[in-house]
Amino acid sequence: MHIAFLTPEYPHSKIKHSGGLGTSIKNLVVALVAKGVKVTVFVYGQPKSEVFEENEIVFHFISDKKYRLGKWFFYRKHLQNYINSVVKKEKIDLIEAPDWTGVTAFINFTVPLVIRFHGSDTYFCHIEKRKQKFKNRLFETLAVRKAKGFIAPTKYAGEVSAELFGLHKEKIKTIHYGLDLTQFNNEYPESFEKGLVLYIGTIIRKKGVFELPEIFHKVRNQFPEAQLVLIGGDSGDVATGNKSTWELVKQQFYEKDLEQVSYSGKMPYAEVQDYIKKANACVFPTYAETLGMVTIESMAMKKAVVNSNIGWAQELMQDGKSGFLVHPANHEVFAQKIITLLSDTDCNAKMGNEARLYVEEHFDITKKVAENINYYQHLIK
Repeated sequence: MHIAFLTPEYPHSKIKHSGGLGTSIKNLVVALVAKGVKVTVFVYGQPKSEVFEENEIVFHFISDKKYRLGKWFFYRKHLQNYINSVVKKEKIDLIEAPDWTGVTAFINFTVPLVIRFHGSDTYFCHIEKRKQKFKNRLFETLAVRKAKGFIAPTKYAGEVSAELFGLHKEKIKTIHYGLDLTQFNNEYPESFEKGLVLYIGTIIRKKGVFELPEIFHKVRNQFPEAQLVLIGGDSGDVATGNKSTWELVKQQFYEKDLEQVSYSGKMPYAEVQDYIKKANACVFPTYAETLGMVTIESMAMKKAVVNSNIGWAQELMQDGKSGFLVHPANHEVFAQKIITLLSDTDCNAKMGNEARLYVEEHFDITKKVAENINYYQHLIK
């Protein structure tokens, strides 16, 4: 079997940007190759075209192109022609693409197409109650209608996407993202910085970052030595048009609290893991996800987590056992759960261990890869 992935991002030194979408694809690609599946990765929108093989994965970087008019159509046709030529030459059996921006709209592949609902603009606008551009909704709807199969990382994301795009829920296969658990080790979970609260993720409104100042203030009222560290790239704010969400969030902190807040920006993932190990607790007050990779990555490293309780989050952990689930706007309860983890060492350790066990049972890539292979084989027949 030969599977191809079409994606705008992938974690690689030659690619400038990659987020959770790229990480989830890479985790699956590496696991597929380990199972003997041949894999090709098409990464579009790159500065230059390049074809190379690395770790038994064939990469096709497809350069971005300029058109006087109609790039939305002509660039997709360029992708179609290029990919179909490789499909024929390399005997690719199936192509998987993300729902985001509807890249496969107007593209006709010669093999079955699977759309994975990583989180479309349509989905996030619905979750965030934002008005969506007509063009984005059109492209994503056209892209979805061209697919033969659909995969969602959570049942919630699949059901919401089905409703938004007019699909039968039964047509969507739920397969959680997987982690290579050998890459997430914490040999000394009992060793951490007391009072260190860690947030990892883009500094953007939909991640609930505007809830953190009030939550942290309530934490410090009972645990004055608490520190808050934020890691992740800054983003513009859709509500105000401000170029820096962090600058807006920073203004919301009480002056004394801000003295114990540190924003580290983006950093290499090895350093992020070091911070996870140092954290007393990890917090994710997000309003919009399809799953939340950083949550399960923190859990895999035996960290107690306080997470949003919205929709998809119900599939990430058992509330009160392998983590805490709280609505981000409920500042009092969110803060109390953090305080529990900072002050009760036994509870913190037990929850961290349960978090790891939950990830091993539900998000181990060696288990998830088999589910993906079975679904691909079903579509290829």
